[in-house]
Order: sequence, then C-alpha cells, then structure tokens
Amino acid sequence: MYYSINDAMYWYEVHGEGVPVVLLHGFTGSTSTWKNFTKFAEGFRLITVDLPGHGKTKIHTPRNMEECCNDIELLFRSIGLDSFHLLGYSMGGRTALSYAIMHPGGVRSLILESASPGLSEEKDRNKRIKNDEQLAKKIEKEGIRAFVDFWGNIPMFASQKELSPEVQQEIRQERLSQSEEGLSMSLRYMGTGKQPSWWEHLPSMRIPVLLLVGERDEKFIQINKKMQKLLISCKLKICEQAGHAVHVEKPDIFGKLVTSFMKDNT
Repeated sequence: MYYSINDAMYWYEVHGEGVPVVLLHGFTGSTSTWKNFTKFAEGFRLITVDLPGHGKTKIHTPRNMEECCNDIELLFRSIGLDSFHLLGYSMGGRTALSYAIMHPGGVRSLILESASPGLSEEKDRNKRIKNDEQLAKKIEKEGIRAFVDFWGNIPMFASQKELSPEVQQEIRQERLSQSEEGLSMSLRYMGTGKQPSWWEHLPSMRIPVLLLVGERDEKFIQINKKMQKLLISCKLKICEQAGHAVHVEKPDIFGKLVTSFMKDNT
C-alpha cells in the first residue's frame, strides 16, 4: 500500500494481527528482506516500510534522516499506530534509533540489528560523506549490476558467501531491484556521515533496547558494546557464526531472540 506525504509515496505492507511491530530494512534492501521473519510473528502485526531510495517508495525531493523520520511518523499516525515495537537493520537501525529519539512516545521497545548512532567526530563524518559521495558516483557511472557485484564482495558481507546458493540469489535479486538514482540519493542524504550523531542522546533513552550483532562483525560488536554502556535498559546479544545480516544468516536465532524480547516488553 502507498502513503502519500507532500511529494513522496511511501510503500508499506501489513502482515498478521496482534501487537504492532515496525520493521525497517538496510541499504539495498526492501520490505522483502523480512519475509522469513513472518513465521515467528504469531501474535504480532508486522508493518514493513520501504525507506527513501529503496523498493517501491517514490521520492521526488531527497529526504535526510530527520525528514524521513518525520514522514514515517505521519505514516504511522495515518494507520493508527500509537504503540509499537520498532526493529531496524543497519541503515534501518540508524533510522529506527533516529525515530525513537525524535518521536519516543509510541515506541514500546527498540531492536537494533548491526546499527550505530552515527559518528561523533566531525572529521569522521566528513570522511564518511566523501566516501559515500564516491560510492554514489560509482553507482551512477557503472550501473546497478556492477555495483551489486562490488557490494556483494565487500568484507562486511563475506560470511554471506557461506549461505545456500538459493539464499545468495535472493539477496542479489533484492539488491538488483533497486535503482541507481535511489541508492545514490540514500547515500548522499541518509548516509552515516550525513545523519546527526545520537551518541549523547543514548543515556536519556528510557525504552528497553535490544542490540543484535554477529560474532563475525567485529566493527559493530565494538560499536554496540559502547552503546550498551550508555543505554539505561539494554541487552546485547552477539550471535554465533553470523556476520552483519543476522536476520538473513541466522533467521531462526534472530526470530526467537526478537520475539522473546518483544513479548517480555509488551
């Protein structure tokens, strides 16, 4: 279904009945990234959203992180979401955390998979902005297929080479379904360097938080250990034999951890 706000049309899907859960995908992803999670969702109403630059969502004027969060707040209001669990993966995790800080009232619990609060140092933000701009230009120059070949071979996704050929093909097809314009826009306006740093806001968060990372994703293990120390109500789970995309690489473990946490906080 589409929700229109100004010059944007956000695609969202609703599955099941029960306690609402909003799920936000990562860079190069879409609503389809959560299809394996539905079997764990008995008693939950899943709302999945295609973020700007991804999937079926259509954006004419680029959205930065804060503007995206304000848009999806209006979307949630339009479908009557006044209390829900919020789950985000990677870029979607950064979006979920941003939303929970900007609009905390309706969030029952926050689940962040391989996510960060951004970059605290200006020099690091500027470096990341420069790197993302180079990547955006690479996408525009070489096209989506060449980019997907490149993206699938970065070290962060090395563990996905061990997945079945069928699952690897599903991941590849999801990435190939994106557009050059959309991914470039996402990097330029919602990249880690462009978003606000939320590190200083973490100690003031009151909602229960679950942090999930894979044991083979050392960079995000260190980021999430630092986050855990700052959050008042927080659990950190490091999933064995998993990399960056725990929900794809270990869907059963991911599903059980997430649903158990949500039930404990419903």
